[in-house]
Amino acid sequence: MAGNPQVNPQGYPHAIRAAFWDAARAGAAAAILAFPILALRAYQNGRGELVLRERWHWMAIAAGVVFLARFAYHARGNFGAARAAAPAARGLPALPGALKPWLAGLTVGFLFAFPLLALWLLGPQASLKWISTFGIDILIYVMLGWGLNIVVGLAGLLDLGYVAFYAVGAYAYALLSTKFGFSFWICLPLAGILAAFWGILLGLPVLRLRGDYLAIVTLAFGEIIRVVLVNWGDFSNGPAGIISIPYVTFFGIPFVDADNGFAARFGLEFLPIHRTIFLFYLILCLALLTNWVALRLRRLPIGRAWEALREDEIACRSLGIDTVSTKLTAFALGAMFAGFAGAFFAVKQHFINPDSFRFIESASILAIVVLGGMGSQTGVALAAVAMVGGTEMLRELDFLKQIFGREFDPAQYRMLIFGLAMVLMMIWKPRGFISARTPSIFLKEKRAISASHVKEGHG
Repeated sequence: MAGNPQVNPQGYPHAIRAAFWDAARAGAAAAILAFPILALRAYQNGRGELVLRERWHWMAIAAGVVFLARFAYHARGNFGAARAAAPAARGLPALPGALKPWLAGLTVGFLFAFPLLALWLLGPQASLKWISTFGIDILIYVMLGWGLNIVVGLAGLLDLGYVAFYAVGAYAYALLSTKFGFSFWICLPLAGILAAFWGILLGLPVLRLRGDYLAIVTLAFGEIIRVVLVNWGDFSNGPAGIISIPYVTFFGIPFVDADNGFAARFGLEFLPIHRTIFLFYLILCLALLTNWVALRLRRLPIGRAWEALREDEIACRSLGIDTVSTKLTAFALGAMFAGFAGAFFAVKQHFINPDSFRFIESASILAIVVLGGMGSQTGVALAAVAMVGGTEMLRELDFLKQIFGREFDPAQYRMLIFGLAMVLMMIWKPRGFISARTPSIFLKEKRAISASHVKEGHG
């Protein structure tokens, strides 16, 4: 051991002490943060009085878990150095090229069969939750994530107001359908066009902004749209929102229990779930269209211009690329897909109001793009499944009541648990699920690009 220059026994006690005190500080911080959440619980007694119940052991457990996790992190020794030396190995393992088309085909096939399998296995009532919550809601965020991936992942333009275009599409369908009687199939392209128009309006004043300044302006734009919807009552009906939004039809055939309904036309037994299944296939087709357009655009000159703009705007200008049109097209196309998703959201909910388009929605969509790996279509889809489906699955943790007591409600802590999981994810995989990138254009041989060779992911 004395002859090995890489081992220093005298440095071990100092390293252990440093790791212990760092873990102790992390545990103390966790105890402070957990005090108002876990240590005290307010409940109402039989006399209507608000009483605080002390649960100090919960705070101690949280602090102890953070302490042990932090100490174990330091105990890994040279983990940080090994991670810096091999950044490309932190992503999901790359699949052989021959397996990717098969895996993509199997995934799409499973998605098309999913509602029918759920209906066959669970029945009309029990399958409704799986098709709507774990199917439609996830696909909405997948589509939104792919749309924002054009702006953030490909063009490198940080957009914190993406929910504004989502709201434009939703209100476009709601107003056109309720006031003018337009059908969903007419309003869908109009919603995308209007959202793209507002994307261009946002892009014009921020052409010279980058980084934090761009993020602040886009955040303000999203809040402006929401405040206008709240206060302009004659236009949007204010906080009350718009109700009685017309349902979607199967190209003019309504999903009703009548002779002209969908079930009667096709000789089926009427089930209310037919509309939900059709909505699932509709958002699936819209999401696949978004993915197909984004992949095709990456191989066109505009897609390569987006990636060049993301890497270095100055070098992009020196090559003669028009950065003005490049930015505007990114904003417009990303906003267009958000408009499509907004119109679908309105027809699914049958009711919308400004509370559905708060900043937290933009933050969630941006988190999906970052968590999946900026620029990766597959990573964004996986992150949407993890974020939306994961938070919904945490609602079902009723078995935890056997550990923490009957009064424990897992739904109250699902976002806390999921936030902790995201923090751990960013520690071990800071570049997202998919860290390697495949070049859109290659010469002779197609090779994956390590995440350390691209600008995305750097602070």
